[in-house]
Amino acid sequence: MKKTIYLVIILLFTSTLVFSHENGKIKVDVLVKTSKSWDGTPLKEYAKGTPEVTILKIVIPPKTKLPIHKHPYMNAGVLTKGTLTVVTIDKSVLELKAGDPIVEVLDKWHYGENKSDEPAEIIVIYAGIKGEPITIKK
Repeated sequence: MKKTIYLVIILLFTSTLVFSHENGKIKVDVLVKTSKSWDGTPLKEYAKGTPEVTILKIVIPPKTKLPIHKHPYMNAGVLTKGTLTVVTIDKSVLELKAGDPIVEVLDKWHYGENKSDEPAEIIVIYAGIKGEPITIKK
């Protein structure tokens, strides 16, 4: 059972699939497949403990800057609406637009900012450990 859970988590992070029906055929687009976060840092090994997958839809209002925070566990997402800027405290910057995937930085302080006049919406999948926080605010 544990291997099955890890396999599902790996699939969620290594191949975000988009299915569509065109002329009776299934189309699959790999949005991201990587062993590194968006800033190029290698992802760490999976944590020990009871796995807990969390899927969040986060809506960031226009002209909003999120608090500085970090994630102790792997997470990945897709920006479904709007634009979003992600900045680490060492000034690495990622600009996202609707449809872009992100494999988030681990254990690095960062923040997201919606600089636009429209809401930004992102779906994020966290591979955490039951009872442990997925986000830590500074």
